This record gives sequence, C-alpha cells and structure tokens, in this order.
Amino acid sequence: MTDVTKKIYLASPRGFCAGVDRAIDVVEHAIRLYGTPLYVRHEIVHNRYIVESFRTKGVVFVDNLADVPRGSAIVFSAHGVSPAIRQEAQTRELTIIDATCPLVTKVHREISRFARLGFTILLIGHKRHAETEGTMGEAPDQTIIIEKREDAERVQVANPHKVAFLTQTTLSIDDAKEITTILRERFPHIVGPKRSDICYATTNRQEAVKFLAQKAELILVVGSPNSSNSNRLREIAAGQQVQAHLLDTASDLLPKWLEGISSVGVTAGASAPEVLVQELLGALQQYGFHDIEEIRHTEEKITFQLPEILAMQLQRDDS
Repeated sequence: MTDVTKKIYLASPRGFCAGVDRAIDVVEHAIRLYGTPLYVRHEIVHNRYIVESFRTKGVVFVDNLADVPRGSAIVFSAHGVSPAIRQEAQTRELTIIDATCPLVTKVHREISRFARLGFTILLIGHKRHAETEGTMGEAPDQTIIIEKREDAERVQVANPHKVAFLTQTTLSIDDAKEITTILRERFPHIVGPKRSDICYATTNRQEAVKFLAQKAELILVVGSPNSSNSNRLREIAAGQQVQAHLLDTASDLLPKWLEGISSVGVTAGASAPEVLVQELLGALQQYGFHDIEEIRHTEEKITFQLPEILAMQLQRDDS
C-alpha cells in the first residue's frame, strides 16, 4: 500500500502589494533620514510581524497625535487619515510623511468631489477600520457607512437623485457587488466611481484563492487578525465550501486541521511578508506536505513612488 501524496498549492500572487511595499519603504527611509524614535500614526500596515519588527528599530506607533512631541516627524499609515488629523499634525508643527496607499488616496479624492457636488455618500466598508475612518473624515456630515446588505436595504437619503457610493479598498468583491446591486435597485440615480475602488491586489488575491479552493481540501491564509483583506480571503475560501483558517504565523497551525487532508492551499494577505509564508511551508513539510505547486493567477508589476518629501531628501543625499 502506497502513501497518499500530500500536496501544497501555493497561490500567486500573494502577500505584499505595491501599497504595502511603499509603506514599508517609507518607514525604512524615514528612520534613515530622521532617526529614532520615529512616530507612526496607527500601525503602518496590519501585520503583527511587520509592526513588531519596526518597534525593535525604534518606531513608536501612536493613535493620538498628542503623544507625538511637537516638531517631530510623523508617518501616516497606508490606510490614510482624515483632514482633521492632517490639520492637527500641522498645528503641532509635525513633519508629515504620508505613506497612504495611492489607491486609498483615490477614494479620498472621490468622496471629496461628491461632497462638493452636494451628494450623500454611501461608503461601503467596515466602521472601525482605519481606512474607512480616514475616508469618512473627508465628508463626515454627508457620509453614511454601509457594512452589510441589511444596511443597504434600510438606508435613507435626503435626496435619492443626489446619492453616490464608494467602497473600502480591501472588501470582498462578491460582498461589495451584492451591496451595490441593492443600492442600485433602491436608488436608480445612484452614481459611483469610474473604476472600482477595490484595489487590484485585493481583487487578484481573492480570485487566486478561488482557484485554490477548486484544488485544495484546506486553505491556510497567512495574515493578522486585524487585516481586512486577509480576513476576506479566509471568508471567500470558506464560502467555496472549503475548510479555511487565518494564521498570523506558522506557530498558529494546529495539527488537527491536517487530519485526513492530502491537499492544502496556501496564500497570504497583502500585508503579510513572504518570510511568514515560507515558515508555514516549512511547518507543513514536517507533516509530509513536500510536493509544492504554484498556482499562478496573474502577474503584478505595479509600483508606487515614495512621497515627495522623502524622494527629494534621498536624492540630495545621493548626489
């Protein structure tokens, strides 16, 4: 009797997106240029490994700008901040280094434009997520957050002819589509962004995990519990009727998950570093999963430039 071959299907793309790469580079360069302690408002990205690594280098993460000494440098996280936070930073004479993902900035510009035109904005997203809080801060009096389909079914607006919708960049594509369908049925005159607000990396990773679900009996998603896009990957896998779990690190892997399993799919959220994926692969190999096949969904070649304040200083230092 031969042993059953145990196989790993590895999603591609997975892990870091261009916005996360940029945010991490911003902090690395800011440490070099401004020294430590370096202050960052909110976690730079939602990943415990990354945050703890920066803490060991002298980075201080704060939620309140009152905790930042006047005149210091402050990095805004990839999730973005409201205009009120920017104003507070200026009042405290802080040097602002903005690591906001450009795709989040796009949503901020959209909500500001709709607000200037007098629209009520229905922002599809999670109320307590840092990105949604920052986006809503662009027009708090004109914005209503829609978290689930029940919200879409009940929401009331002052003028159904002047209503727009926008979305958090890390939502489930399927969930967002369901909500926007309800909103379009209820408000036939509703308008939205010219292009989807859900970012390319979120879209690609969600499509890739659907491919994994066609092949694997179990899907493991590397990502921290507070990572929106990582949670969506686990939910999407589970929605495909496949057992799925979210792991911060390989140490979270439970042997009972692998009982009777011969194929495992592995992916990672957009804020999870590849080193954690490789550690998980190593842990799975200890349970006999030695055959690894990469499932390539699409290529990602997008990159984002550093904030101008850093780019200019780095250019001066290199010249």
